[in-house]
Amino acid sequence: MSKLWQARFFTTVNQLRDLPATQVPEIAFAGRSNAGKSTAINILTNQKGLAFASKTPGRTQHINFFSIGGAHIAMHRKDPTNVDEIRALLVDLPGYGYAEVSGTAKLHWQKLLGDYVQRRDQLAALVLIMDSRRPFTDLDIQMLEWFAPTGKPIHCILTKTDKLNRNESVNVLRQARQILDSYVDEEGNGFPFTVQLFSALKRVGIDEANDKIIELLGLDVEEDEDEQPDTHAPEAGDDSAAPAND
Repeated sequence: MSKLWQARFFTTVNQLRDLPATQVPEIAFAGRSNAGKSTAINILTNQKGLAFASKTPGRTQHINFFSIGGAHIAMHRKDPTNVDEIRALLVDLPGYGYAEVSGTAKLHWQKLLGDYVQRRDQLAALVLIMDSRRPFTDLDIQMLEWFAPTGKPIHCILTKTDKLNRNESVNVLRQARQILDSYVDEEGNGFPFTVQLFSALKRVGIDEANDKIIELLGLDVEEDEDEQPDTHAPEAGDDSAAPAND
């Protein structure tokens, strides 16, 4: 069983001042509205309703946190998480890219996401979710370039590859690697960027994404069984799940 299956809703914030004071590693999921971010999170955590997509894409401007660890199997899903036992946090960032969003909301999104990805010390890596049919939009590039100067890893997940044939999949992966390889630091060294194909429908790339996220969070380090708390994931449709995100 994947450690990501332990995920449960922890908190949601709309202002940087309200970010949790936890010191465990975080990995954030970012992506354009309708790129499949919520679906990817739910597939990777093996939970149907952990991350919700807004019925009005682009409207939700919250950062949702999901804890890994801190919930024993005997606990009810609505019982508070034991913060001292949290080992990592998955972070669902607001979806972006819809013209219907007001100018004020866009400015808030830019401030919230930009400051979070650039300044959050606990943020270990970014998972950038992109529709494989339309990867590297201007806003995807903006997110990538916001985060790149931190020197931390970015793992790109190209979703909905079931919509592509084999040749198209090979080409989009090759082109994505070329784009990512074009980013170098002042000394000419490449950034720690990786990319993969993913399809929730065909269940392609799930193990690869899981293993990469576990690695980036440092959860691949073996621990004694006695040190690992049993956990219980929230049930599908749990009404304590996070507010909708795109």
